[in-house]
Parts: sequence; structure tokens; C-alpha cells
Amino acid sequence: MTIAPENTAAQHTSEQDTAGESGITVTRINGRIGAVISGVRLGGDLDPRTVAAIRAAVIAHKVVFFRGQDHLDEDQHEAFGQLLGTPIAHPTVPSADGRYSLAIDSDHGARANQWHTDVTFVPAYPAFSILRAAVLPPYGGNTLWSNTSAAYAELPEPLRALADSLRAVHSNAYDYVAVRPNATSEALEQYRKVFTSTEFLTEHPVVRVHPESGERTLLLGNFVQRISGLNGQDSRQLIDLFQRHIERPENTVRWQWQVGDVAIWDNRATQHYGVDDSDDYDRKLRRVTIDGDVPVGTDGRRSTLLSPSEVPAPSFGPASGASTAEAAA
Repeated sequence: MTIAPENTAAQHTSEQDTAGESGITVTRINGRIGAVISGVRLGGDLDPRTVAAIRAAVIAHKVVFFRGQDHLDEDQHEAFGQLLGTPIAHPTVPSADGRYSLAIDSDHGARANQWHTDVTFVPAYPAFSILRAAVLPPYGGNTLWSNTSAAYAELPEPLRALADSLRAVHSNAYDYVAVRPNATSEALEQYRKVFTSTEFLTEHPVVRVHPESGERTLLLGNFVQRISGLNGQDSRQLIDLFQRHIERPENTVRWQWQVGDVAIWDNRATQHYGVDDSDDYDRKLRRVTIDGDVPVGTDGRRSTLLSPSEVPAPSFGPASGASTAEAAA
């Protein structure tokens, strides 16, 4: 596959690259997505060159992985996140530490089993997500990521033109029972009372222009409710058409977790899928997200919050998008 020029901004051509004066080593996993970074101990005391090298690797490879970061606790996890931007709490789900660390726990119904981009039901959804493995099952529990820029680039030109013209409504109030037919009563209660305690509707472009790389990325996933202006059947068929390209194996990477692993992904250029295949064993991860900006489509139109009238502040910290709005003002 040949990727169009606007999608080659951050590609590496070598299997292994030492990132300049930072001293870290970036080793590619797949041709289109994923790399392992070694030679760094994550925390809030990293020097600016190392942080810049990590950020560049995330933009280039969409998701990067670090082994052996067992020293990280909630505070150090957050402190490292602050080097990439402003941490932001989930709009509806309380954190594990009362601040920014979100519990991704199997006993809280967090067996995703669905392709999604984090929190796209608000306009300025997170730019980066930083996920740390704390407790893992003896088997299963892997996570997959997909490169939504590569998925867009491989579309035939007529489909790219169609995608460029579309907008879609995202919501956290989706059909949870249909997505999780075997969900426990506890998981259903978590969804109904917590996850949808405020119901959001946001209209995004189906194709957004990445603010750092300039790439065009498909903005879809499980929070998409419908394509704007289309009826249910036509809308569903178009969503499925583009989503199939995102889920193509060539565009994905699968990570087998070890305790102490950290994954950082560009939430503006990926979808991910937590595989529910570890039976009743515990799987506990912690996620810190970094505030994002409001997407802009290929026509220059920004995403729009349809309801509520504004994004309310979460239980801790500023509302989503507050930090990027201040920076742009």
C-alpha cells in the first residue's frame, strides 16, 4: 500500500531508531502501527528532549509500549502524563484515585470487547491515553489498536471523498445490551447509573485533520450513533463500511500485557479493543488521559456539542477541552 503524501508526516523507515540525543530506542512492531520504546524510566522528572522523543514516537507509530515500569504508582503516572499535556478526568466515571487515574477493571464491567476511541462523545476528546498494567489474568486480556490514518489512506479515492463530506453523531448513550449481551447485572448498573449519568451528543467530522501531523484520520468507533442526515439503515451501512477498513488486520497491532507495562497512544489517530477472553480472572489497569482539542474536518468545520449545552466539569479538574481552549485563545 502506498500512503498518500499527507499521511507520511511521521513515518520511520528503519526497524530500530535511536531517537537523537534522548538516548531512547524505538523498535517498530508492525509496518503500520506500533513500536516498543526502551532506555527510559517513565516519571515526572524526564528531561524535555526525552519527552519530545517519546511524543514524536507516539505521533509516528500511533501507539508505543514500555516494559518494566513497575515503579510507577498513581502519582508518578499522573506526573509523567503532565509532561505530555494537561491530564483530564473522565466526564462521568469517577477516578480510582480521586484525581485523574481511571480504573479499567474487569470487576467494574471494563471488558470492552468493542472498537472505540476514548471519550469521543465530547467535542475535545483526549489527545493521548496512557495505560498502565497493574493486575493481569494468567491468560488473555490483550489489547488491540488500529491506525485510523492508514485506514483512511487506503480507501479508494471515491470513498475518501465520501468520508470527507460526512459528519457523525457520537454518544455515550448507546445500546449497551446489544454490544454486551452477556454483561453482568453489575456491569449494566455501572453503565446506566455512572457512565450515562450525563448523556452527551456530539457531532464530529467522519474525517478529522490531525493537529500535529496533518494526517487525515477516520473518526468513528462504538460511540458513533448515526451519520448526520441519513436514515438508520443507510447510516449503519456507511458506518460499517468505513469501520471495516479500520479493523483490517494490516492496520492493527495486538499487545500481550505484562505487569508493569505502559502503553501510550495517539487517541486522535487510533481505535482500540480490549479483548474479553480471560474468563473470570482479574484484570486491572490504570489510565490517565491528556486533554485534546476540538477536531476540524477537511472542510474546516469544527465538531459541535449538541447536548448538553456545555461539557460540565468532572468530579476533579477542568472540563474536557478547557486547557486547549485557553491555549488557543
